[in-house]
Order: sequence, then C-alpha cells, then structure tokens
Amino acid sequence: MTFRGFCVVLLALLFTPAVTAGETAPAIADHPEVADAVAAWSVWAKNRAAVDGVPGMSVAVVHDQETIYLDAFGEADPDSGREAGPNTLYSICSISKLFTAIGVMQQRDAGALNLDDPLTKYLPWVGELQDAHPDDEPVTLRRVLTHSAGLPRESDSPYWSGPDFDFPTREELRRTLPEQSTLYPSGRYFQYSNLGLSLAGEVVASVSGTTWENYTRNRILDPIGMQDTYTSVAAAHETGRMAAGYSQRRGSPERERLSLFEVEGIAPAAGMVSSAEDLARFASWQLRLLAGGEGVLRASTLREMQRVHWVDPDWETTWGLGFAVFKVGERTVAGHGGGCPGFYTTFRIVPSEQLAVIVLSNAIGADVSLYAARAIEIIAPALDKAREASDPPSERDPEFNRYVGTYDTVWGRFAIVRWKDGLAVVDLDQRDPFDDLPTLKHVEGHTFRRVRSDDESLGEAWRFVVDADGRVLSVTSHSNPAQRVN
Repeated sequence: MTFRGFCVVLLALLFTPAVTAGETAPAIADHPEVADAVAAWSVWAKNRAAVDGVPGMSVAVVHDQETIYLDAFGEADPDSGREAGPNTLYSICSISKLFTAIGVMQQRDAGALNLDDPLTKYLPWVGELQDAHPDDEPVTLRRVLTHSAGLPRESDSPYWSGPDFDFPTREELRRTLPEQSTLYPSGRYFQYSNLGLSLAGEVVASVSGTTWENYTRNRILDPIGMQDTYTSVAAAHETGRMAAGYSQRRGSPERERLSLFEVEGIAPAAGMVSSAEDLARFASWQLRLLAGGEGVLRASTLREMQRVHWVDPDWETTWGLGFAVFKVGERTVAGHGGGCPGFYTTFRIVPSEQLAVIVLSNAIGADVSLYAARAIEIIAPALDKAREASDPPSERDPEFNRYVGTYDTVWGRFAIVRWKDGLAVVDLDQRDPFDDLPTLKHVEGHTFRRVRSDDESLGEAWRFVVDADGRVLSVTSHSNPAQRVN
C-alpha cells in the first residue's frame, strides 16, 4: 500500500467514534476529561503509525473492567487491501509468557510445585544443560519467571533469522540442551530468556499431565472468555483474520513482507496469537480480579506476580513473576511486550488507575511501547480528574467541534482537538506531544488565543477560516496558514 493510500484510510478513521466492547460505555469514559484525552492520543497514534510506515495497528484502552476505546487503522494485509480491525489477529509473541506464568502460579497455588525447587525436580532432563557455575544456587522456577536464572536467551537454533524462521520442536529443544551452558550464576543478573519460559511451559505440562497448549486453552483462555486467542500461529491463520507481518525498514521507506512461521517448542515463550479485543478481555479479567472478583487465579497471586521480585545490580531493570514491572512517570506499570517476525505488540496494565492499554502492530520496529506510554501519560491523569470531580461536567459549546481536524503545513501536521472548554493543538510529528499541550481559548467569532502555561495569560491568535457553508478550511497563527486536510 502506498503512503498516500495509508493516509486515506487514516483520515477516514481519524475522528470516528470509539468502538466499545460493552453495550454501553461506563460514565467515566464519557467525562470530557477522559474523552478529550482518548481523542488526543488516538489522533496522534494514527498519524504516528502513518509516519512510521506501520501497515496496520489495533489498539484498546480498558478502564475499570470496561473497554472504553477500541479501534484499528491501516491494513492487516496490504497485498489484498484487507483493513485492520479490532478482531484482527496478531502474533503477540512474548506476551505469551504471561499466560505461561499464570499456569505456573496456578500449579503453585494448587500445591503441585514450589517456585524455589530446582527446575530439575520437575524436568530431570534439564540437568543435561551444562552448569558453568555449579557452586552457585540452582536454577529455579522463581529465577526463570524473573529472568534471573542465568540461562541462555535462546535455544541453540537460529530461529529468529529469515527467511524461514525455523523454530525448534520440543524434541529439538531438548536434544540440543546438553550443547548449551548457563551464562551466569543463577540469581546474579537479569538475562531475558525465551529458553527459560519455554522450560516453564514444559513444567506446567509435566505437573498437570497435559500439553501446554491444552492447559492454556482449558485452564486460562476459556475460563476468561478469550475465544479469539490461539496457542498456534497456524490455527490463527486458518481463521483468515491474521495480519501479514512486515520487516523493519532497514534504511528504506519500504518494508518486506515476511513468511508465516510456527514457533513450535518455543510456544510457551512466544507462540500465541490474539486480537486487541480479546486482550482487552484479558485486561478486564485482571482488573476484575484485583477489584475483588474471582476466577482462574487468586487475586493475591496476581498481585504477587505484578510486584517487583527482581532488581538488577544496576537498579534499572526490575521484573515481577512473569510480568515486567516498571514505572511510567510516577505510576507502576505491569505487562509485557512481544516481538516476532513481522509483529511488535505490547500489553500494559496500571493497577492503581484500573487502566490497561493494548497496542498490536504488524511491523518489526513499530514503537508500540511509545504508543502505550503516551496513552498512560495522558489518559491516567484525565481519569484522576474525572474521579475527583464533585460536580457534573458543564455543557460545552458544540460549535467548537467544527474546528476539530488535522491541519497541514510544509513543516508538518498538527491536530486540533477538544480540550476542556476550548481547544488544544497536538503536534502530530512529536514523539511526546502531551508534555506541554498548547491550549486555545475562544475570544470571538472564529478566533481563539493560545493560553500560556506559566500564567494563563493569552498569547497569539489562532484564526479559523470558514466558508459560506460553515466548513473550516484552514487556521492561521503567527500570520502563517495551515490547510485543513480532513
């Protein structure tokens, strides 16, 4: 698809109403503070994806167990012109680790295993791995879940290399294990390990007496209601709704379409496929559990998983049990990202705000962490303000809606969005446009003035040009016009 074609799709979706998962959105989602924040983030995210050349993206925002924003833009398959949608399927890769970790913790709670037992108690054949540090502590499930076991990052196979992405089977992973050795003493450093979480999936299978795939489906996905999540890329592809994956740009504006892959023996670490809509259900289940609900896992166990259990010697890297745990501003965030051939995805949950953000893309290098971080940075404070408001929001002038849109200059694009009782300007070319968002106050007719952030005095005028039919054509500030493009 050409960039021009992408922009046509982008502009068609730019200001459409958010789709919600429930029949009615919760009241807080309709509060102007929240609605403005979501709209500002979504218009920035859609333009950012176009600038970054991401073929397609699906996103969801969940608050207090309800999906308050669910949208998609671009194309799931540019070759066929199939558009991305909320139920488009993406490889979620390492987000799979969250489900494997939940399986481990379920079995821990059932008394079938102990996180501090040596891994060899449950998988004797893991003892065939060469231990380069035999005098240090053994490799345990707790160390595996926090990526502090000192294990190699990968099984001994070049499966991340194209064009075939030949992942090892379970049997091949086991057969090559004696040829590998530990990198560090267990408990010394953080070392992210797909091998480790693959072995964790083998433990779940061993102690439960079934396969990891069956266990995940029957004990986790089905009880949560995640019917659109798969433990196999091939099974997801059969639905006809899976996105095509694309490469990094690699110094060129174009991306290469990548071949379909199957993760085989690495599936517990990286093999699952899901949609934004289904991962919103995953988020809703977690928020429900944390709010006192029941099902699948103890609430105390989920809280345990989302606390920091590992801090690297540099005091920079922190991890929970399966979950990455870190800060965005002053807020503690738990979740996981995923990167497989052709797909970059992220799942983030902020328990203190009852907020979760999901961003799925079908392109390597799509900065999904940036999108999610910006969503949290602008939406979480809006939720705080909406909760703190003692009075119902005042009526806002609907006439201001006519100015909302995207405006173009040779220097770049910006969006005019609703903001409190006036407007705001979102610089669509900035990676962090919300840190000091310029706001506009109406003064007369079609003229607004910028409100200074330091003392709230009024700065330069923004004059909108409107035709005889009331359509906004452009806006001028500092004597320079910007043409409206949608």
